[in-house]
Amino acid sequence: MSCAICEKRLAKRFCPAKGEKICAICCGREREATIDCPSDCAYLIAARRYEAEHRTPLTGDEYPYRDVVVREDFVYERWPVIMGVASAVLNFQAQHRELTDPEVLSAIAAMAETLRTLGTGIIYERPPDVPVARALYGQLAEFLQEFRKNEAARGAPVLKESDAFLLMVFLLRVAKQETNGRSRSRAFLDFLRARFPLPAEAAHEAPRIILP
Repeated sequence: MSCAICEKRLAKRFCPAKGEKICAICCGREREATIDCPSDCAYLIAARRYEAEHRTPLTGDEYPYRDVVVREDFVYERWPVIMGVASAVLNFQAQHRELTDPEVLSAIAAMAETLRTLGTGIIYERPPDVPVARALYGQLAEFLQEFRKNEAARGAPVLKESDAFLLMVFLLRVAKQETNGRSRSRAFLDFLRARFPLPAEAAHEAPRIILP
């Protein structure tokens, strides 16, 4: 049986996304690019494991806001915000199955830039152009507004725009490190899902993301 993609090489791998067998070369070449791979595909899991074992640190040009320092103790102090943002992203994905890493990164980067300018007293907002990324951006803005409102209601110190900016920079760095750059990648989304528990368990969990 020939590969369902190239129609030349021998098909040896069953592709759950296409429902047909494909060859190993097409599997590696088209994975998360032209093929919308499900997260439980055994070949995808094995490929991600290999990539994680051979991953190199982000270069200076790849490192978001490289002049910005985000302290580890600050992230842990504000861990509920990180958990809330992760939950907002995952809940959004549950309603928008087409969501991919590039769109998540776009939404987080846009929110980081909005918060950066707000922290300087300038009102500047430029949501992503892609509709699903723009919708996620709105979801993140809604979460942060609600979080600050709840803090104010409890009489707790309200999250400042400058602090929220640092947390977004932290998440953006993690996202850049965990995604693989493919157009249909969901490696970062799966990373979030694997590390953040259900809401009922969240209060008992210690932080499980290592600072990049």
